[in-house]
Order: sequence, then structure tokens, then C-alpha cells
Amino acid sequence: MVSVEDAVIARLSRLGMNFEILVDPDKALDFKKGRDVDIDDMLVIPEIFKDAKKGERHKEEDLHKAFGTTDVYEVVKKILKDGELQLTTEQRHRFIEEKKREVANIISRQGIDPKTKLPHPVTRILNAMEQAHVIIDPFRPAKEQIKNVLEKIQQIIPISLERIEIAIKIPIEYAGRANSMVREITDVKKEEWRSDCWIAVIEIPAGIQSDIYERLNKLTQGKLEVKILKEHKI
Repeated sequence: MVSVEDAVIARLSRLGMNFEILVDPDKALDFKKGRDVDIDDMLVIPEIFKDAKKGERHKEEDLHKAFGTTDVYEVVKKILKDGELQLTTEQRHRFIEEKKREVANIISRQGIDPKTKLPHPVTRILNAMEQAHVIIDPFRPAKEQIKNVLEKIQQIIPISLERIEIAIKIPIEYAGRANSMVREITDVKKEEWRSDCWIAVIEIPAGIQSDIYERLNKLTQGKLEVKILKEHKI
């Protein structure tokens, strides 16, 4: 358990009242990321405070009024889930970098250069984000930040998010393995099983088009047939 000196405050405001807890910064951050964390190991003191620095505790009636329960552990979970966590400087930098790379990976997989129809490498997207002075919210889901990031980096590199609908034709001897591989990547919109082949229609992010072709070509020893049916921007 972390000491009081090394703990940070997590807080949430409800019904005009502040609710604060003292927590281990790393374990609390793991909890906010959705990882399994032992509440007892994370909490410095199993108390809900009005002001943690002054040691002013809330009454049980305040907890029940704001959260519908007096169970400290349930209140702690709600504070961490919906409230604000005070991060150390090192944590904030690390968390922002992780989130920034997550955003860049999504854009690289879904985005392409509209002129060349090729995906941009993650490093190029990260560099563009740096040049465009993109600000990343470490607690907001990466997918929710894509639109804002895209608008800014489009001033640096030509990029658009596109999806393509393709039909693939696989020789029957490779169809079983190809079917499993494809379904790990995306949903199959239509399919037809013939005596000599499997034909499927799928929709994929444009940025992973080459990767899928490469994997299926390797599996089928180059006997893959592909037809692009439709392309559209996200």
C-alpha cells in the first residue's frame, strides 16, 4: 500500500458536494484503464473525504444522498470511474504518449493517402500530430478523438478515413482457414460456398487492405482473387 505522502487525490462533485479519496497513483490509473485492481491495495485510507488534504470526512448520509449507498468501496469505484484523477507528471506524460500512439494506430489502419491509396505509417501520423500541436486527452477514448486529430493533421499530410467493400474468392482447399482468418478481422456480409471455392463479401478499413491481401495470398499460395465493390469515406 502506498503511503499518504505518495498518494494522489481522485475527486468527483455531486449535488454541490466534493467527494475525494486518497489512492495509489499507478493502481488508480490502471483501474481507470479498465484493469482488474484490488481496491484495498489501491486505497490509502478506506474513507471518503470532503477535503482529503484537511482530513474532513463525509457523513454516511452524504454518501447515500449522492450515490445511493454508504458502501465505501462502491463509492470509490464511482469516484474513479466518473471523476477526476490527479496524475503525477510522469504518469500524465506516459499516459498521453500511450493514448497518442493508440490514436495514430487507428488512423493508420483506417486512413489512406487519397492520392496514392496507400496507408500512412504510424510514425508519419505521430510526426504530423506533433507538427499540428495536437492535444490528446489521456482519459477520453481514442476513437472519440479521431475526428479532431484528423482535422488537424490534414493540414500537414493528405489523409482521409475510408472503408472498402471487397469480394474475395478462395479455392476450396484453403477456404476453411481463410474463413477463420477473415472473421477474426471483420464480419462477413455475404458468402457463398461452392464445390470449388468460397466467395465472401467483406468491408474493411482501407488502411489494412494491403495487409489482408498479403495474409490471404500467403495462405492461398497466391491463388486469392479480389474485386473491389465499393469505397466510401467514414
